[in-house]
Amino acid sequence: MKAARTGVCLMALAAIQCATDRVTSPTRAPNQQAPAGSRTAVLIGAGDIGMCGSAAVAATGRLIESSAGDVFLAGDMAYRQGTAADFRECFEPYWGHARDRWHAVPGNHEYESPGAAPYFEYFGLAAGMPGLGYHRFVLGEWLVMMLNSEIPAGIGSPQYEFARVLLESRSFRCQMAIWHRPLVSSGPSGGTTAMRDLWQLLDSRHVDVIVNGHEHLYERFSRQDADGRASENGIRQFIVGTGGADLYAFARLAPNSGARISNHGVLRFTLNPGSYDWQFLQVDGGVGDSGFTACH
Repeated sequence: MKAARTGVCLMALAAIQCATDRVTSPTRAPNQQAPAGSRTAVLIGAGDIGMCGSAAVAATGRLIESSAGDVFLAGDMAYRQGTAADFRECFEPYWGHARDRWHAVPGNHEYESPGAAPYFEYFGLAAGMPGLGYHRFVLGEWLVMMLNSEIPAGIGSPQYEFARVLLESRSFRCQMAIWHRPLVSSGPSGGTTAMRDLWQLLDSRHVDVIVNGHEHLYERFSRQDADGRASENGIRQFIVGTGGADLYAFARLAPNSGARISNHGVLRFTLNPGSYDWQFLQVDGGVGDSGFTACH
């Protein structure tokens, strides 16, 4: 048992060492003046994007193109099966301009192609180590973990150990995690428990934000724990599956849901040292949701 755990830990360390930190140039937050000498960065993106024939894909792509900052891709970038042709025809023409600044995680549609092979080939280093689908980068003064909800994530899994070793070995006041399937949702899927163990781990290490896709809608939650209980020390979850796929209707009202919008758009974070702003930028030109919160 000890030897097996040692092997998992070595795999986790290798994954951390093979990922490359990326730090943006300083920018100014829209709602707060950054302290002298600090770094403020922008992170913008969505999930559930490349559906051929959807005018919304081009519209969200234009929002990305008009914004500075790094770009997150929260899974299901190329419908329907995540094939090389799907990426080439349904995603690349509209979002390909962000290639030099994007960071990706896979969704369930990527895995409709065996092993999500076209996804890993298309994104290369932006998808982390080949075949794993989890990695990390540093943005301004934030740690951002890109995790994979389509593979095992329970206690003792290589992905869980990757996150555990990373959080224990690096010290950041502000931390974010991004993966595809949400733990809780007011959408028709209703959330999944597959990432509960990882959520509990992130909560215990004071991670501030989790961003998901999968549900084709926008939803923001108050801070909560892995059991869905409101907690001032918990994690705020955002769902932004609004990148271009056909929108879903809300099916229920999940506990702690603070905002629910059925519109295409992208989520823009301004990551300040010690805090963050968010804006849900809609393709109709409106700002559907916005706010500001200090990190733990």
